[in-house]
Amino acid sequence: MRILLLVSAFNGLTQRAWIELREAGHEVTVELALSEEVMLEAVALAKPDLIICPFLKDRVPERLWREHRVIIIHPGPRGDRGPSSLDWAILEGERRWGVTALQAVEEMDAGPIWGWREFALPAEPMRKSSLYNGLVSDAAVELVVEVVQKAADPSFVPVPLDYGRPEVWGRLRPAMVRADREFSWAESSDRVVRRIRAADGSPGAAALLCGLPVRVFDARLGPELVGQPGSVAARRGGAVLVHTGDGTVWVGQLRREDRVGVKLPAVSVLRRRLGRSPGSQPGFSEITYQRAGRVGVVSFDFYNGAMATNQCRRLVEALQYAVAQDTRVVVVRGGEVFSNGIHLNVIESARHPEMEAWMNINAINGVCREIIACTGQLVVASMGGNAGAGGVMMALGADRVLVREGRVLNPHYRTMGLFGSEYWTYVLPRRVGAEVAQSLTSEALPLGAASAVSLGLADRLLKGSREEFEQEGLEYAERLAGRDDYEELVRVKRERREEDERRKPLEAYRIEELAEMSRDMFDDRHGFAEARRAFVGKAKAVATPAHLASHRAVSDL
Repeated sequence: MRILLLVSAFNGLTQRAWIELREAGHEVTVELALSEEVMLEAVALAKPDLIICPFLKDRVPERLWREHRVIIIHPGPRGDRGPSSLDWAILEGERRWGVTALQAVEEMDAGPIWGWREFALPAEPMRKSSLYNGLVSDAAVELVVEVVQKAADPSFVPVPLDYGRPEVWGRLRPAMVRADREFSWAESSDRVVRRIRAADGSPGAAALLCGLPVRVFDARLGPELVGQPGSVAARRGGAVLVHTGDGTVWVGQLRREDRVGVKLPAVSVLRRRLGRSPGSQPGFSEITYQRAGRVGVVSFDFYNGAMATNQCRRLVEALQYAVAQDTRVVVVRGGEVFSNGIHLNVIESARHPEMEAWMNINAINGVCREIIACTGQLVVASMGGNAGAGGVMMALGADRVLVREGRVLNPHYRTMGLFGSEYWTYVLPRRVGAEVAQSLTSEALPLGAASAVSLGLADRLLKGSREEFEQEGLEYAERLAGRDDYEELVRVKRERREEDERRKPLEAYRIEELAEMSRDMFDDRHGFAEARRAFVGKAKAVATPAHLASHRAVSDL
């Protein structure tokens, strides 16, 4: 089937839908819905049998929905309408939610229903971005597949939206405005966390902190300490602990509203207003180490998968500690997002962005080297979340790579105007061969978890929730540690690393990659500065990205 994905952005959900449909054998075109003219032209060029909108913020032009089947994937249960569905669901403490596939008509979100999924929500509020990229995206991808199957059935008729039916329990909800997102630190900790998570990762909850108007992100409950609501009690790893009406809340990220700013670690935003440096307090840990028998687990969970210079240095210390233990296997486990490489927000906000970028890439290279150079134990990379650029390459330094079903990998740097480092010129060809490595990095297209395993980029695909994936990954590592031939596996690994080092030292790969990166970062030969600013500032695209447009042209041939 010829399918057009008409979207506002080629985000994680859109990428998953694109991957799923292509792997099912469909001819898939992607077009950004930049204007009515662009949408109409895209349809004229693609001549689709079906138009699907997995992520669309704008209204579908009347001409399109009258002449074509246009299916909207809406992040709400049957009957739910409005642009702030997930925000309201979290803020109002909904215990079940859903995703609905409906046909575009004149009235937004009111068309006949093609399919739906419903699921339970946990009692503890999820971050909006976590809900969207997890439960919502899983359900949405299932619906996309179902919609395509129904579109191929000439007898299928969608069900009209009928609020008189008991199973239609959604409702029209207004778009959230600033007043809906404001909160006071005098509220209870539970309420503060819920308000922040309902607006995370965009646009953030609004409050005053240390006299600054800020948008607040990345909140978690802190200890029950007594203090003036809104005052900072402690700091740890870039986060600050803020007193509330009945306790404290850890805040990881802030964005100033009194000037043009970007989302940054909270300590960076408040540094000049913290006065005497508040002491450290346990409870906020981006990096942890746990031991389970013969297996050591280094877990890291950086906000949105971005790894700043200081975070990379702390992760290096954690890895050095882990490999110094008398375990047999080290598991390197990422968080909600495994890793997306260097921290573009921190880089852009630095006084000298180019120098910060240089320090950042050298720091993350240090992480990768620790993984590659560990020859006394086996290393397992546990990728339970999406990964991009240097985050993918970091995982490839491990002996075994586990990836969770449905995750998306972007093993390339091209779209950010970078050659790339993280020893990718060593670890990527070592796994997939030079030809495939060249294709992956030059085409700059997303890769599904199943395809990653089939290419040899990853070793095993594991299913289930993130918790189930992590448990199964730990069991895999324990079996690896208990193998009768464990000593032989380590010996072979060590000999291969020594042979590779004689053939070409790791330092040579690093120097060659950094020579290219210096030209990208300091000479800006491929537009890194502009691409970085556009990413950080969430600039609206002016055209469908060239790598997607060129792929479409090849497919059409």
